[in-house]
Amino acid sequence: MQIYDLAEVMEIENQSYEFPWTEGIFSDCLENHYLAMLYVQDKRILAYTVSQFIVDECHLLNLCVRQEARGQGLAKKMVRYLMNQARQRDMGSIFLEVRVSNDVAIHLYDKLGFNEIGLRRGYYPDKSGREDALVLAYEIF
Repeated sequence: MQIYDLAEVMEIENQSYEFPWTEGIFSDCLENHYLAMLYVQDKRILAYTVSQFIVDECHLLNLCVRQEARGQGLAKKMVRYLMNQARQRDMGSIFLEVRVSNDVAIHLYDKLGFNEIGLRRGYYPDKSGREDALVLAYEIF
């Protein structure tokens, strides 16, 4: 992902989330050299991830798939690619937060070998206030 991709990324982000990241958040991530990956097909962004590597841990901060491209396994491909990147960089684990109501994502992460290690109360903004997040981890062997 590059700065010139942000207009299309923001289109996907805004269509996907009631409380989306801002363009400034994405810009800060790029400026600070976070791993920001795109899945592009026919010159169109279909999915993206943003991750941060800290010492020996990877933190998956954002994963989003364009609405009309969902159900095609793109999220799975993106996470598997991130797992390989983390392994190549000698990371010990990958962490992420996921809304407790996001059954589709929770199922995907479970199938990929992530385990629940905690709960962050009131982590995500929600139209009725705040929503809890599950904290998941994948141990790299």
